[in-house]
Amino acid sequence: MTYSSSLAMSRQQYGSRHRNAVTFRASERTLGPISNTIILIVLACLLGLLYLTQVTKTNAYGYTINDLKTKQSQLASQHDELEVASARLQSLDRVKNSTVASSMVKTSPTDTVN
Repeated sequence: MTYSSSLAMSRQQYGSRHRNAVTFRASERTLGPISNTIILIVLACLLGLLYLTQVTKTNAYGYTINDLKTKQSQLASQHDELEVASARLQSLDRVKNSTVASSMVKTSPTDTVN
């Protein structure tokens, strides 16, 4: 067998004569409907997880803000109570040192009724 006859024999395996052994496809590979559906489901799950993490963070911040607001209202009420107590304690000293109180006449206790 000569070289040319061995080449001719090998060509017969791939196709008929005067045809290329390699063919190029013009169509592109695309995903099928099942693959598209699976990809969409996975993307929807990922979006759902992102949404849940954001909501969880928001709720955690909401609890922190609520605690801080409660503490602020407690401190504001305590501040108001301390202002009232301070004014009450300072008023006794002001009355004792005022000119109106010093001009008053002291009375002595009278007899009691039996």
